[in-house]
Amino acid sequence: MSLKSSLAALAVVAVAGFGAFALMPAKTAQTLLPVGAAEAQATTAEVQAIDVADMTLGNPDAKVKVMEYASFTCPHCANFHATVFKDLKKDYIDTGKVQFIYREVYFDRYGLWGAMVARCGGDMKYFGVSDILYSTQKEWAGSDDPNVVVGNLKKIGLTAGMDDAQLDACLKDGATAQALINHYEANMKEYDIKGTPTLVINGTIHSNMNYADLKVILDAELAK
Repeated sequence: MSLKSSLAALAVVAVAGFGAFALMPAKTAQTLLPVGAAEAQATTAEVQAIDVADMTLGNPDAKVKVMEYASFTCPHCANFHATVFKDLKKDYIDTGKVQFIYREVYFDRYGLWGAMVARCGGDMKYFGVSDILYSTQKEWAGSDDPNVVVGNLKKIGLTAGMDDAQLDACLKDGATAQALINHYEANMKEYDIKGTPTLVINGTIHSNMNYADLKVILDAELAK
């Protein structure tokens, strides 16, 4: 998803009451939480106390680092995970050749909520929940009703072994939402990311690509 096309879509989304993080100041994070969330604004101290980390897979000492910028509501990202990521994981990540670093992008509040549910179960469940979010993207994110989307996300969390109380707490956590947005904004600036999915391979930025083209780049990096 390009930043240009996402902003155009967000102009429509905003009319329906959705939040656009590319357009809104970070202080609005609390108002973009699911319906029923607490009204109180998170304090700066509460936000700063939360350590938000990028999610990773594979050997941290691998010669090749592949960083993906992606949104859980981006159709191109869902396609990448369906057609490219599974082979990348099997051939390079699971074999210790590549460390994979995943950076969440929030073009809309549904994307933020998806990330909050994925992180709710901890590091061990994150990528399993992410797989479900991408493979069922059209189903869980396809409604204009935020309450329906929240219900869909909670069903995914329950499937992953979380309970209602745990999911409610995660989805109403304004301090974590603010910390995630702060982290996202800093990450986007680091490589001046314009759209998703974007890959950063050993520091070099690449746009979306098929597995054959990715394999050529990875093999060249491994051969250096």
